[in-house]
Amino acid sequence: MRLATVLAEERGETDRLLNCVVPRLQESGTRVVGALRADAPQGECDCALTLLPGGPVVRITQDLGAGSTACRMDAGALEEAVGIASARLETNGADLVVINKFGLSETEGRGFRALIAEAMGRDIPVLVGLSAAHREGFLRFAGELAEPLAPTEAAIFEWCLAAVGARMDRAAGGRHSQLEDETQ
Repeated sequence: MRLATVLAEERGETDRLLNCVVPRLQESGTRVVGALRADAPQGECDCALTLLPGGPVVRITQDLGAGSTACRMDAGALEEAVGIASARLETNGADLVVINKFGLSETEGRGFRALIAEAMGRDIPVLVGLSAAHREGFLRFAGELAEPLAPTEAAIFEWCLAAVGARMDRAAGGRHSQLEDETQ
């Protein structure tokens, strides 16, 4: 079971890194399920997620009007996105799960938290974007299981390939042992 985090200091850099690495992984044949941040539709406080693989894009914030200071998160839209990603994991399988951010919803036990746990329970490596604001919540969830990665494309890409390769090796070893048992 492999779990890694990426935390870049510059605003938006973690999203940029994940948005660069995931297509490279997909081109290499890695089946990726999860969500990446799409371009903000109206500004930096708006957020949409591209569900992997291949969409759709789901807007997870709502317009509360000028001057509003309330939370813009659309909990229903976020849960819709989680439901789509979870169904893809269930029906299509995956070699890797990538979640753009472990945020407030995940810290409070909602959002993509169950998908992360499900993937880990299935021995599917998970890569999660992390922000300093939610680091403590993530540590309460994952403890020492997560490996922090350097915020570089190379480090992220190499970890993903190694994690997927190690999983495939374990799966092949398990099948090989099972075949040996059946022939004896």
